[in-house]
Amino acid sequence: MVASMGGLIFGYDIGISGGVTSMEPFLKKFFPEVYTRMKEETKISNYCKFDSQLLTSFTSSLYVAGLVASFFASSITRHFGRKPSILAGGAAFLSGSALNGAATNLYMLIFGRVLLGVGVGFANQAVPLYLSEMAPPKYRGAINNGFQLCIAIGVVSANFINFGTEKIEGGWGWRISLAMAAIPATFLTIGSLFLPETPNSLIQRFNDEQKAKTMLQRIRGTTDVEAEFNDLIKASLVSKSIEHPIKKIMQKKYRPQLVMAIAIPFFQQVTGINVISFYAPVLFRTIGLSESVSLIMSALIAGVVGTASTLLSMFVVDKLGRRVVLICGGVQMFVSQIMIGSAMAAQLGDHGSINKGYAYFVLTMISIYVSGFAWSWGPLGWLVPSEIFPMEIRSVGQSIVVAVNFVFTFVVAQTFLGMLCHFKSGIFFFFGGWVAVMTAFVYLLLPETKKVPIEVMDRVWREHWFWKRIVEEFDDKSRMEPA
Repeated sequence: MVASMGGLIFGYDIGISGGVTSMEPFLKKFFPEVYTRMKEETKISNYCKFDSQLLTSFTSSLYVAGLVASFFASSITRHFGRKPSILAGGAAFLSGSALNGAATNLYMLIFGRVLLGVGVGFANQAVPLYLSEMAPPKYRGAINNGFQLCIAIGVVSANFINFGTEKIEGGWGWRISLAMAAIPATFLTIGSLFLPETPNSLIQRFNDEQKAKTMLQRIRGTTDVEAEFNDLIKASLVSKSIEHPIKKIMQKKYRPQLVMAIAIPFFQQVTGINVISFYAPVLFRTIGLSESVSLIMSALIAGVVGTASTLLSMFVVDKLGRRVVLICGGVQMFVSQIMIGSAMAAQLGDHGSINKGYAYFVLTMISIYVSGFAWSWGPLGWLVPSEIFPMEIRSVGQSIVVAVNFVFTFVVAQTFLGMLCHFKSGIFFFFGGWVAVMTAFVYLLLPETKKVPIEVMDRVWREHWFWKRIVEEFDDKSRMEPA
């Protein structure tokens, strides 16, 4: 629970950003040109009222900072352990939330976002690793999905807080929204002090087999851990022989893991989820709903639908398997996005608003879309990468996952409002096309990893119809080379 707070700070920030950037007092203070355009310009298209690079840089600056921080986090996680990275993430996020809540100018606001990004970068790099290494193989999916569940809870909390603070007279409610990020950050920072280190990290850093074995027995609740411990020792010996993990992960032997480390977080971002998460209130205002109704609808959809679907994923992911969940969720997202795009193309022009019947239809389809993401690509986008790397490249592999995630979160956040202005309703067909591609990718190229012990995960690649050719080719070359 303490480790999963890393997900809560990430989710809270995602939810708070979209709501705050649709609050009129916030826009009036920091982005007056957007406020003026929204209130006074009637000739501007419904899809273009919020198109401002300065406004999107408020949201996306966090992801640039997170991208840079994730690479530093890799080294700290490998050499000092998972626990210090989680602690550093909580402390940086705590500082950023304080600065944002007290911001008097745009520079304070952006610098606070950068500190939040550092916190999220460290937490997202270390927490999924920590959860995967601590979890028993048969429950690893459910436990790791706790990270995504906390992201969903963070988004929910943020949306309801935005709904409440938007009504505060005097127009300073946005300060409360931004500053309350300090609550989960404090919990993560203090709680991380009491976390045990993972057995994998203890062996990797101290070579203390007895200490690691005692920790493994403690977290498994049994003294019968010989098989898992022996696999851990073997993986550790290989890991210690690696001096340059970045060079190592580039080898052909690790090509399947490298492809997944890039493809899975990329696909997770081009599902279009950030269209909903960051800008749901903006989208709802685009289809003609008021500010208050936009915020409460965002809260309800993220809360009831998102959290319930993530909970469902925790129950089914270790039974149905990763592939089935990803493919079913992909189909669900694809169908709902095509329906949303079609409804908005048919009804919402550049001016005026959509009629109520179509507005409710769009809201229903958005709910189905959020559900599809929340039980599939949301949690599994973090789970699958965290369980596929051997120990020698695990820390650097997870850093690549986080870095790719941040790069494309930044790209989507920075370009979405411009794309919405130019693509209009076609934005949903654009992201729907990517969902079709990623569903086909999973069907063809992702092997099943459920219940496979994390230290012997390499065998899933040797048994896969496509990847076995690449891995076996490397093995054949290695055997042919003279000792």
